[in-house]
Amino acid sequence: MRIKKFVAAAMLGASALGVSACATGFPAQVSRYQAMPAPQGQTFFVMAADPAQQNTLEFQRFGAHVAQAMQAQGYRPAASPAAATMIVRMDYGVDEGRTVLVRDPFSRSMYADPFYNGRYDPFYRGYYGRPYYSRYGYYGSRSPYYYGWNDPFWYSPYGGVDRYTQYQSFLTLDIRRAGDNQQLFGGRAEARSTSGNLGVLVPNLVEAMFTGFPGRSGETVKITVPPAPRR
Repeated sequence: MRIKKFVAAAMLGASALGVSACATGFPAQVSRYQAMPAPQGQTFFVMAADPAQQNTLEFQRFGAHVAQAMQAQGYRPAASPAAATMIVRMDYGVDEGRTVLVRDPFSRSMYADPFYNGRYDPFYRGYYGRPYYSRYGYYGSRSPYYYGWNDPFWYSPYGGVDRYTQYQSFLTLDIRRAGDNQQLFGGRAEARSTSGNLGVLVPNLVEAMFTGFPGRSGETVKITVPPAPRR
């Protein structure tokens, strides 16, 4: 019985390592403050928080993801900042990574990790966070997409002591009314992953940011972006 539990935990642990496990989803934490108006023909223009990035190919690619997400909410893209009723400022990045050591769960020792929130025993305890909505609808505590940022298996690849590099990435959005610069939305999405590839991280952070958009003002939610369908 213990062997069966170990195998099950190993499969779940290996699948929870963020970007490296595209088959199970991308966990993130999203904080949002908002006073967004209902879509009634408003237009928007996406700009880089750092003006030096505005015309780069990288920003154009990531800005297009935000523009598509805004359009999906019912807002219309403008040809220029002067023609927009809302300005969307976007920033993103990823750190240089840090080495993380993970022990065999049967040792009963926890990890001295500044990101680890509390104790978790994979066989006798459980962690249940706030539910959330994804593009696939509501998921309860038994869903593999439920845990989000604090996935209890995030630090547990299992099978002895393992070493890997963990990256922390972020995306921020600041949406303001063009006429008077009044802030309408401020959001930050963060994620931990075993890849520092912005080309993978940023689109997932954008989707996490717009899951349940604009959300309840002042709320921080744990969201896991479901994996893309296999072709």
